[in-house]
Amino acid sequence: MNTNPLVSVIIPVFNTEKYVAEAIESILRQTYEPIEIVCINNGSTDGSLEILKSFGDRIVLIDSKENLGISGGRNKGIEIAQGEFLAFLDADDLSEPERIEVQVRHLQEHPELAISFSWMSCFISPELSDELKQIRYCPPNPMPGCIPGTALVRTEAFKQVGYFNPKWRLGEFIDWLARAKDLGLASDMLPDVFLLRRIHETNTGVTERPSRIDYVKVIREALERRKLK
Repeated sequence: MNTNPLVSVIIPVFNTEKYVAEAIESILRQTYEPIEIVCINNGSTDGSLEILKSFGDRIVLIDSKENLGISGGRNKGIEIAQGEFLAFLDADDLSEPERIEVQVRHLQEHPELAISFSWMSCFISPELSDELKQIRYCPPNPMPGCIPGTALVRTEAFKQVGYFNPKWRLGEFIDWLARAKDLGLASDMLPDVFLLRRIHETNTGVTERPSRIDYVKVIREALERRKLK
């Protein structure tokens, strides 16, 4: 009998019909079980919803008719997640097969930690034209990834911090992590590369370019909170 704790993987999906099946399959290939995959169709207008439905009962599907934003989409998934641990994956990225197994074991061996991060590696999506491949920057070497796609979080700790703030279109995880640090929650960084981050034509950093000011606002709010303490 499998007595491993359940891990819920939250995948918000908005117009990623080219990539979402690969993202989900990278979780289905995990060496760990049990895993609950919670996918939120975030008002997609392409074929994403049909692709999600094709996975049947292998995923838990939330179909939102409106785009709730990245924060709102993740929050919807977290609300129904049943797992003792939460993991996140963007619908255009890939998780290495050992990711969940190694991170769960690490948190079990280190009960003082609330969050485990890992390194990540970026890659250019193969369907891009040669012209786009030339102008999209892709870091050549792996790097530490303090982002949702590398994080495994104890659900109890996540809810102690609170949900992602939907007012941020960018920087929502920086805001959440700053609040976690304000509460004294501990994290560390595994040296393994567990996330493959796809560089393509419609990355959020490209489509949400006007919202980059959110990063500055998030940091400013975090500093102001600390001053008040």
